[in-house]
Amino acid sequence: MTLATSIHDWLVGLFFVAGYSCIVFEHALKINKATFALLMAVLCWTVQFMEPGVDNLGALSVHLSNVSQVVFFLLGALTIVEIIQAHNGLAVVSRFLSLSSKTKTLWVVGLVAFFLSSILDNLTTTIVMVTMLRKIIKDREDRLIFGAAVVIAANAGGAWTPIGDVTTTMLWIGGQVSTLPIMKHLFIPSIACTAAALGYFSFLFRGTKNLTTFAHAEKEPVTPLGVLMFFLGMGALIAVPVIKLLTGLPPFMGMLFSLSTMWLITELIHRGVTERQHLRVTSLFARIDLSAVLFFLGILLSIAALETAGILRNTALWLDRAFASKELIATIIGALSAIVDNVPLVAACIGMYDLSAYPPDSTFWQLIAFAVGTGGSMLIIGSAAGVGFMSLENVDFFWFLKKASLAALIGYIVGIAAILIL
Repeated sequence: MTLATSIHDWLVGLFFVAGYSCIVFEHALKINKATFALLMAVLCWTVQFMEPGVDNLGALSVHLSNVSQVVFFLLGALTIVEIIQAHNGLAVVSRFLSLSSKTKTLWVVGLVAFFLSSILDNLTTTIVMVTMLRKIIKDREDRLIFGAAVVIAANAGGAWTPIGDVTTTMLWIGGQVSTLPIMKHLFIPSIACTAAALGYFSFLFRGTKNLTTFAHAEKEPVTPLGVLMFFLGMGALIAVPVIKLLTGLPPFMGMLFSLSTMWLITELIHRGVTERQHLRVTSLFARIDLSAVLFFLGILLSIAALETAGILRNTALWLDRAFASKELIATIIGALSAIVDNVPLVAACIGMYDLSAYPPDSTFWQLIAFAVGTGGSMLIIGSAAGVGFMSLENVDFFWFLKKASLAALIGYIVGIAAILIL
């Protein structure tokens, strides 16, 4: 390695570390993390283009082709979820949350969050569940425990399906995992992770009084149209992996097909009804969180720059020398996702370990999918679901560390053990 190449690599790494540090301290800086992600991507690629003797334009084109698939997939999924939400379809879920026993309600809430996040994403599931809990449970401390359980269950539920968590989606689109094997091999570890965490919270509730709910707990009305859109939306999302399995089309094409079908149905239902203009898809686009999509775009392009510079390959070689066990490497990467955002971690893994060394659906990739999906639950800042819970309930970092981190750690260990045993 020449001196010029060494300086070049250091500069790329420096811009990435600086940009990512700003992302980590987003709440302190009060600047949206998408800003730093996009700026970081441009600066990393600017330095990379200064390296002579490398087809940087060709490399960027290849990476952009892969990254755009994830972006289109996310846009389609977010729009379908927004269609369901706009028609009040998610109120269907609130019908299950009407028990008085703390322990029974905890398990119902946890399992609903687990299965809902396997179809929706974990952040949307957390927002929906925590919002409903705020309308039902009166005691704040109980409500926060339930919210923490939702975060852990939603992250575990999103890990075992290709559409439940953006990191599993990235591995699915990249060809590291496929639909039926990932669902077959990660369902039991994911449900075991959730059950272990819920068991810990149930132990905390031992001997306490029944759940205190509001005397007139608000329950959103479930309209026939809301029920229709809920089941149509769920069917549209479930159809995405089925389309890939039957046709071989890339996942984003299946998502665009599902979106266009939902779009057509809503246009036909609301055509000519003036007071329903706000329910048409063109009106819902303004409500989609585009900053989240741009954040993923910036992160993925930044990781692509590190891969093109050869930094990820060198990091993989160092890990291989430091740790002989690939299972241990995957477990450590999952634990790091409690501190470092899981999107760049998965993107880095994809860049570090190629499919020739680790074939699709190997235990290594399944471990990565599970570990980064559930490891982030150990700290409230470690996952999008945790950050969403923090924002909705104004939860303190140290409250979560004291009350919920051990439950998440127990679930993580039980899930990893289940994968290795199975």
